Amino acid sequence: MSAMQRIMTIAAATLMAGPAFAAGDKPFFSLANTDFVVTIGFLVFIGVLLYFKVPSTLMGLLDKRAEGIQSELDEAKSLRDEAQALLASYERRQREVQEQADRIIAHAKEEAALAGEQAKADLEKSIQRRLAAAEDQIASAQAGAVKEVRDRAIVVAIKAAQDVVAKQMTAKAAAKTIDDAIAEVGQKLH
Repeated sequence: MSAMQRIMTIAAATLMAGPAFAAGDKPFFSLANTDFVVTIGFLVFIGVLLYFKVPSTLMGLLDKRAEGIQSELDEAKSLRDEAQALLASYERRQREVQEQADRIIAHAKEEAALAGEQAKADLEKSIQRRLAAAEDQIASAQAGAVKEVRDRAIVVAIKAAQDVVAKQMTAKAAAKTIDDAIAEVGQKLH
């Protein structure tokens, strides 16, 4: 059933069931009857709407609006999907950066531990070198002190020997003994 047929059916039903039939003193199809005039005006109005294809135009506009809304919904859905993908990408990147930071921290801790062990070993070596140097200085000082004591003892012994020999010897024998002792001491010192 077309739109025109539907409108005609509705108009006929309206005319039959309307209060126009109730007006008993005026004939229905007279221009003096306001119900008839309103019915004619209504039918003309419906006819004009159908002639200018207003219902199909309205339906077309509604369809276009529905298509626009659907395209906006599709675009919103695609934007939402894109945003979710971007969020997942950022979350994945954040996890990667966190893992990299954890690896860097672990590596830095390992390097710090190794550097601490190396510093401890270097300190122990330095202490051992200083102890060895101090022992060398002590040994050198001790050797110097022993040499000084020997030299002093030799000088004292020579002096004492000279005094003893000078008292017991004659001048000629004393000179010879002194010369021999000096030569002997000179040989021992060198």
